[in-house]
Amino acid sequence: MIYLSVTAHPDDEILGFGGSTAVLTSNGHQVFNLILSGDVEARRHRPDVEELKAHTHFAQQIVGAQPPILGPFPNIKFNSIPHLELVQFIEKHIEQIQPDVVVTHHPYDLNNDHYHTSKACQAAVRLFQRKPMKPLKALYFMEVPSSTDWAFPIDGQQFRPDTFIEIGEVGLAKKLEALYAYEGVMRPYPHPRSDEAMRALAVLRGSQVGRNLCEGFQTAMNIIEP
Repeated sequence: MIYLSVTAHPDDEILGFGGSTAVLTSNGHQVFNLILSGDVEARRHRPDVEELKAHTHFAQQIVGAQPPILGPFPNIKFNSIPHLELVQFIEKHIEQIQPDVVVTHHPYDLNNDHYHTSKACQAAVRLFQRKPMKPLKALYFMEVPSSTDWAFPIDGQQFRPDTFIEIGEVGLAKKLEALYAYEGVMRPYPHPRSDEAMRALAVLRGSQVGRNLCEGFQTAMNIIEP
């Protein structure tokens, strides 16, 4: 299986999908991470661009993902980019990678870049209906701690996981190691991006389905083949 995550910023792909990536790649699957804002120029306290790119590549190596695909879009300004431009950029890489499964941000995430990424990705994954290419099997929304969990629930639109990947101790350890590869992502407890909180979230998601440490996802589309 080929998995593609479509996220806004470097580290989102690990925060939401890192443990699963480590488990999936160890089982022979391929994972590609498309990060729309590769430089995140407006991020506070980020290292210089080349150092950030080195961190991003190293994080992918830790979890076994393919080299990252870094987009040119400015962070905290996705609302100023034409929707079609984001969609077509994602479509181009979907056509190249031909994923079976796509994972992206929840559409009601508090972060505005995450919101626009999700909306553009939802439009882009319909590409197989217009072009002769491998049809998509599934689209899932991920949760990004300190972002998805801060969104106020409106009319039941908050993140509600219904699909879980058991990552276990090994997957969680790889996820944390990859997060520490990024400068300034992890924080002291009780921040949601602390070691303790990341473990607690994995415990919670695992307990929801009777498994040992999981990442949770919400299904947008899932094709079940007989």
